[in-house]
Amino acid sequence: MQKTLILIKPDAIQRGLSGEILSRIERKGLKIAALKMIRITSELARKHYAEHLEKPFYADLEQYITSSPAIALIAEGPDAVSVIRQMVGPTNGLTAPAGTIRGDFSTSARLNLIHASDSEKSAEREIAVFFNSSEILDYDLTVAKWLGA
Repeated sequence: MQKTLILIKPDAIQRGLSGEILSRIERKGLKIAALKMIRITSELARKHYAEHLEKPFYADLEQYITSSPAIALIAEGPDAVSVIRQMVGPTNGLTAPAGTIRGDFSTSARLNLIHASDSEKSAEREIAVFFNSSEILDYDLTVAKWLGA
């Protein structure tokens, strides 16, 4: 089974959308392997967004991601990275299709509610930034046989 990192960002928390987002992930049939509410610090933001540090938008990105609590979670399931990316939709909420999280709830490219790892390699790196191995739970999802997993 594949694991992926998801961040429910500060704007989703402030708008009361975390339950809706978590519910969509669970209804899709993915297993929540880890979950915690955190305050992303500047140091943690720099680790997570390392590839963007030198870009002109980084200061605004860091200010946004550290502005309020976020939820970090690991979802697990078949092709979890691509499944979650499809559920999330394109970065810009103005152009994201209806039915995606961003398409249904975001009207901004910057305030886009959620982060999802874009590859297995990124997921592995990002999971290590937010979770240690003791925080990741291994258990059987009893409905897995009904999901074709």
